[in-house]
Amino acid sequence: MSTFEICVDSAEGAVAAEEAGADRVELCSALFDGGLTPSLGTIETTLRSVTRIRVHVIVRPRAGDFIYSPLEIEAMERDVRAAVAAGAHGIVIGALTAEGDVDVPTTRRLIAAAGGASITFHRAFDMTRDPYAALEQLIELGAHRVLTSGQEVSVLEGAPLIADLVRGAAERIIIMPGGGITPRNIARIVEATGADEYHFAALVRSDSPAVHRNPAPLMGGSLKRPEYERSGTSGALVGQVLAAARI
Repeated sequence: MSTFEICVDSAEGAVAAEEAGADRVELCSALFDGGLTPSLGTIETTLRSVTRIRVHVIVRPRAGDFIYSPLEIEAMERDVRAAVAAGAHGIVIGALTAEGDVDVPTTRRLIAAAGGASITFHRAFDMTRDPYAALEQLIELGAHRVLTSGQEVSVLEGAPLIADLVRGAAERIIIMPGGGITPRNIARIVEATGADEYHFAALVRSDSPAVHRNPAPLMGGSLKRPEYERSGTSGALVGQVLAAARI
């Protein structure tokens, strides 16, 4: 039986994923930026809002590359400890060197801070120069799973590498495909990769409930999402992907 993890950015998203039958959520903020560390309030509220589903918290201090300064690493370590203390079941991390290798000292430090919580190395893995060497390093470090699109834009394109990684892992670590999974392609991805766990977002857009709207100010940067549009996890879409995977 496959395990399905849903990428969410709110307690409401976690509840929707749980009700749709998912097994786990990756709790983030700023999904537009690929997922950043959520607030402690969001972590605590999410954990109190679900009963069955497991909650893994991403710890990533900013968008951009995965090469971190000493102060960023200190902040990440504090965030890991805070998330675990709040009750998070797992932590999602990723740190690289400028040369494109796993940052072993930083990764070891963050794993130690997690104190035995489940560890996922996120799609920073897709930026490594040698995925096979990176995989062996993560196994040695004691990570529990790797989230990857197979170093391609989506899992479908990266399926050959993912299948190789699944074979190379030989059950020493979980290879979890993620990136571009939909109800239309999940069955093909399951067949092509042979993985046991899958990660996807199930976001839909909805209109803001705001009645008064000022169209002049914009709160974002040069790439702007409409101020009066929301994005949320769709339980229906989660269910569609799960159903398609089990055909």
